[in-house]
Amino acid sequence: MSNPVLSVRDLVVEIPTRNGILRPVDNVSYDIAAGEILGVVGESGAGKSMTGNAVIGLLDPPARIASGEVLLDGKPIQGLKGEALRRLRGKKMGMIFQDPLTSLNPLLTVGEQLEETILEHLPISAAEARKRAVEALEEVGIPAAAQRIGSYPHEFSGGMRQRVVIALALCAEPDLVIADEPTTALDVSVQAQIVALLKRLCRERGVAVMLVTHDMGVIAEAADRVAVMYAGRLAELGPVRDVLTNARHPYTAGLMGSTPLASQGQRRLRQIPGAMPRLGALPQGCAFHPRCDRAEDRCRAEPGPTISACDGRAACWFPLGYPQEATG
Repeated sequence: MSNPVLSVRDLVVEIPTRNGILRPVDNVSYDIAAGEILGVVGESGAGKSMTGNAVIGLLDPPARIASGEVLLDGKPIQGLKGEALRRLRGKKMGMIFQDPLTSLNPLLTVGEQLEETILEHLPISAAEARKRAVEALEEVGIPAAAQRIGSYPHEFSGGMRQRVVIALALCAEPDLVIADEPTTALDVSVQAQIVALLKRLCRERGVAVMLVTHDMGVIAEAADRVAVMYAGRLAELGPVRDVLTNARHPYTAGLMGSTPLASQGQRRLRQIPGAMPRLGALPQGCAFHPRCDRAEDRCRAEPGPTISACDGRAACWFPLGYPQEATG
């Protein structure tokens, strides 16, 4: 990939506690190109949202980036604070949160919020900002945008509020958008509309999108590539079609096997036995080995490899599709 918009290199996020240091993100690396949607998927607590928050500088203390780099258009941004970070958000990076009510000010109209963001980051007049705010609402499919621009967030439905949040994230023309579970609280039909909207805006504007979700259906529909996370680490990374149809990491295969489509004809959904370990009680060796039916002595003794150290796509000593005796 040449000149990616976002490059994450060996990112480690640590949280000091009285019982030791937790690592919710552990040596994570990936790139996102302009016009590409990278889906980040995994169980709750896998480190998906924490990775996105680290990228955009929204880690809550005492969580901190301990090591690694976050490069936006080739420039490191992981050390930025205060005014420098505030200028970067909105202009270069946008954020779409899971619950639009938490990211919209209930005391301001949606037009006032859009205009404030536009004026903060673009050198234009108030009249031009008003015009752009209306255009932003029209672009995300708000009907009668010129009239609804004076409405307050509570006057919109959940799906319409999420469209407003997308408009807010994109109105200052950022290069990167991080969408954290943007469809979770929506009806299925509205989810499909939001996914289609994100895909269209990504293609038309050339925005790089990091799409955080636990829904493999959303990943299959929206993403170009997928990063599968488990216990703070990348388990698998690759083109979405390849990963979903030919998973190499046993955890990815388990996720795919747990979907209703994969369990057709069976009375119960398949499931991965056990549960993801707590960060303060990670097992010795590969974190997934207690739940893996391919685990060998090496898996129990050595931490799982990084993706680059293994076959280039799956962080597993014995990836699916490769003879175990050959990789041991």
